Amino acid sequence: MPSSPLAQFAKKPAGRPAAEAAPPASQLGRALTVKGQLETEGELRIFGQVRGRIDADRLVVERGGAIEGDVVAREVRIGGRLNGRVFALSVAIEDGADVNGRIFHNTVTVAKGARFEGRMPWRPINYFEALDQLPETRP
Repeated sequence: MPSSPLAQFAKKPAGRPAAEAAPPASQLGRALTVKGQLETEGELRIFGQVRGRIDADRLVVERGGAIEGDVVAREVRIGGRLNGRVFALSVAIEDGADVNGRIFHNTVTVAKGARFEGRMPWRPINYFEALDQLPETRP
C-alpha cells in the first residue's frame, strides 16, 4: 500500500499563499458509484457513492452521498452516510449525517441531529505526521 499523504497534510499551513491557488474542487455526482481508490490533492465533494478508500486534502460528503471504506484527509465534513474509518486532523459531522465507524482526529465537532455509532479516538498532530501507513482493519 502506498504511504499515506496525511503526514504531508499535517504539515500544511491552514491557509495557502495567494500565489499557490487551490485546485478546483472535484465532484462525484449523485448518479455515480465508484469502487476502488480515489486520490486528489484538492477538495473532493461526494454526492454519489464510494466503496473503497479516499485520499484528499479536503473531503465533503454531501447529503445523499455515501462512503463505505477508509478516508484519509486533512479536513473532512460529513453530511451524508459514512461507514468506515476516518483519519483526519479536523472532522465535522453535520446535522442529518449517519456515521458508523472510527474517527481518528485532532479536532471533531458533532452537530445536534447527527447520528454516530463507533469510536472517536483523539490523536495529537504528530500522530498524523508520523502515519506512513494505515493500521490494518481488525476482523
